[in-house]
Amino acid sequence: MTRPFELFDINLPELRHRAVQAARGDVAFDVLLRGGTVVDVVTGELRLADIGLVGPMIASVHAPGSRADSATIINASGAFIAPGLIDTHMHIESSMVTPSAYAQAVVPRGVTTVVWDPHEFGNVLGIAGVNWAADAAIDLALRVILLAPSSVPSAPGLEMAGADFGPQELAELLARPDIAGIAEMMNMRGIIEGDARMEGIIQAGLETQKLICGHARGLSGADLQAFIAAGVTSDHELVSADDLMEKLRAGLTIELRGSHDHLLPEFVEALNRLGHLPQTVTLCTDDVFPDDLYAAGGLDDVVRRLVGYGMRPEWALQAATINAARRLGRPDLGVIAPGRRADLVLFEDLSSFEARRVFVSGREVAAGGALLSPPSATDTLVLTETMKLEPLTSADFQVFAGGSAVQVATIDRPRFTQWGEATAEVVDGVVVPPPDATLIAVAHRHGLADARPRVGFLTGWGEWRGAFATTVSHDSHNLTVFGRDPEDMAAAANAVIAAGGGLAVAAGGEVKALLALPLAGLVSDMGVAEVAQGFAGIREAMDGIIDWQPPYLVFKACFGATLACNAGPHQTDRGIADVSTGQLLETPVLSKLAG
Repeated sequence: MTRPFELFDINLPELRHRAVQAARGDVAFDVLLRGGTVVDVVTGELRLADIGLVGPMIASVHAPGSRADSATIINASGAFIAPGLIDTHMHIESSMVTPSAYAQAVVPRGVTTVVWDPHEFGNVLGIAGVNWAADAAIDLALRVILLAPSSVPSAPGLEMAGADFGPQELAELLARPDIAGIAEMMNMRGIIEGDARMEGIIQAGLETQKLICGHARGLSGADLQAFIAAGVTSDHELVSADDLMEKLRAGLTIELRGSHDHLLPEFVEALNRLGHLPQTVTLCTDDVFPDDLYAAGGLDDVVRRLVGYGMRPEWALQAATINAARRLGRPDLGVIAPGRRADLVLFEDLSSFEARRVFVSGREVAAGGALLSPPSATDTLVLTETMKLEPLTSADFQVFAGGSAVQVATIDRPRFTQWGEATAEVVDGVVVPPPDATLIAVAHRHGLADARPRVGFLTGWGEWRGAFATTVSHDSHNLTVFGRDPEDMAAAANAVIAAGGGLAVAAGGEVKALLALPLAGLVSDMGVAEVAQGFAGIREAMDGIIDWQPPYLVFKACFGATLACNAGPHQTDRGIADVSTGQLLETPVLSKLAG
């Protein structure tokens, strides 16, 4: 469905000629959808109309009941017919399933196009990971628009990933016709401060005139203006309604994401106050965990929640269709009109958005909540054997120092981190974590650097009664372990190492839950239902070892704790890194105290 010729097939002269004939009534349609209510995303109207298709194209949208000549007639009575939903920024790997499994989950719900940044695979496997992503998307019912990862790693010099993409690698990727642009530019400080590497990456995008997507978390004022002036044109990292409005006024395309649900009500309120939906507001999922994907869906869930929070259904669908198509430079998508591609969804209503039938390029691909034809399997051999780590011991999760007491650096608060300091005792050469501290350890797993875990102290992370280990650790995806007891941390870490990657929870020295992700340490080859069940088991086990404090101390925070491109200190495989200052501490020990 995403073969290269699809970009051109609706412009074949013989197809256009036959569509003109069908629109005039000289020949019959291939498919006629009768009796439905079209959601007009241009005017915002809901109007009764029939839709005639010729091959992959809409040939006519006309008065209901005025035509009956068609090879196939579909009864759309009672349904609302909308363009297929377009997710403008997402990472399939975050759902911990393969692209084919992801397509099986979202296409039957009405999502027909996704813009995929495969930087998780890129950070683990380099160009081979991007190539695999491209190959895995070829025969899906889901249209996949692939971007070139720009953040491999996300904070060069402060962390080590499994590869390194500089200007040359980006230029080579962007020269490919199957790459639509540069994925989210996460090294914000590098862009703002004119780093040569980042300028070279952006220039590669500017010269190809392809998309240059952003990650502008926390940027405001002069920094935001500089970030955009460099050439970045979109953002999904919104933190407040004021942030949304500032970025709209600055001309960014907004990829309003569903992965931070606590912010959606204030976004809806701000847009409702504005009184209209800007053409630059699109929707995205960014990251969806497998149990959420299985239970609620993908972009359809974002649309549903926005409407539930008070957004007009027509606005939500405009953002998810025509606005997204304009952003992508795809005039064939996003509108129900003659001459456009026939990506259509028959929804039962405009509140639950339950999809009755789904068409992609004129072909019915899903009905009744399932794909009509399962996708073919993709060879995953290149994704295996990525855990290049030997088993660890409890000593690997300890901090060593001389004397009887030391001053240590701490990483304070989840998500919006800041530097802190604390006094810690030293017993038999081992630093005793401060009473309110949680240990975090990151071990390089890609075989390109010293794999000894770097250990730090977190504060504001609650009282842990066990440990959690994960190789899904944005964005370098090294092995990251949280806990208080080094024995528990070693147990969880070794379970993940033995599984070839994944997630594990341990307490009392025993593994309580394990989800193996042997494909790049990120993804399972099982179906969504099975992975969702395993992930739900991890969630349940985590609820038993830590008391969450939303909205910041949540399970999701564990996967972004090493995201070194964001402002503030973060633990990486090289030490405690702060991209704002360029500071890197190999050990949290700052000084030995007298006594």
